[in-house]
Amino acid sequence: MVVDPQKLLLVEDDPNDVELIQLAIQELNFIRVFDVVSDGEQAIQYLCGNDLSPPTRDLPRLVLMDLKLPKKNGIEVLQAIRSHPRTRFLPVVIMTSSAEEQDLRACYNLGVNSYVVKALEFQQFRELAQQVGAYWMNVNHPLGYLGA
Repeated sequence: MVVDPQKLLLVEDDPNDVELIQLAIQELNFIRVFDVVSDGEQAIQYLCGNDLSPPTRDLPRLVLMDLKLPKKNGIEVLQAIRSHPRTRFLPVVIMTSSAEEQDLRACYNLGVNSYVVKALEFQQFRELAQQVGAYWMNVNHPLGYLGA
């Protein structure tokens, strides 16, 4: 398994949020590859492959994912990530508008690394995306993504 230490995968279906996160992240010079998928099935295929074809891409250092996604929601994607040997230790941060306890509990029960509620104001949203990116891409030393 190969991990690209400068790659972030964004799983987000709202084009406005994708654009805002891209604008915030482009200022972080340690993120060189920024891939985007817009639904849960694409995310699982990207990270884990399927029965007919194994994944063909290097793993990202971080998955930044919304909960409310088409085809498979973020909780289903997180469950697939944590149950696959290739991705079970991959850092996953949920960045969503939901602050509901049932969503928080479900994500933490499945082993999410962090749960962040999106800010509504542009500047706060930008700063939040940059803080998340900076910490998980530059400061954190993940276990397992190096094959541990």
